[in-house]
Amino acid sequence: MNRREVLRTSSGTMVMALAASAGLLKADAAYAEEWNKTAFEVKNLNDVVKALGGTTATESKDISFVNAPDIAENGAVVPVGAASKIPKTELIAILVEKNPNALSANFTIPDGTDPIITTRVKMGQTSNIYALVKADGKYFYAVKEVKVTLGGCGG
Repeated sequence: MNRREVLRTSSGTMVMALAASAGLLKADAAYAEEWNKTAFEVKNLNDVVKALGGTTATESKDISFVNAPDIAENGAVVPVGAASKIPKTELIAILVEKNPNALSANFTIPDGTDPIITTRVKMGQTSNIYALVKADGKYFYAVKEVKVTLGGCGG
């Protein structure tokens, strides 16, 4: 190792140690939830809601799509985002109705965080996209059709 590599490695370690000793890093602050395999294997909205612990979902005007296009030029990378105005939003999930597995992404929203997410999903064909929101223990959704013109059979 040369001197620069030693300095670079040790400086990162030193910063982490200082942050931990100052109380800026806490062991419980960073955690991962257990992966819900069942939710990612089901085929439709109602089954996803049940796999996530709910019973039914209600359509809501307080959920909006941030950057989901009307027409996706490439089904391999379709940008999708959702925002919730529902108080006490705990979770936002993105579902693609005609994909082999409906649930594409699942985001836990910590308290005090703006409930806005963005991601990219793969779509094999023109389909409805659902933004599923869990707020105060209840499930809500919004739906939008996205037409796929390349990389799928939509159009």
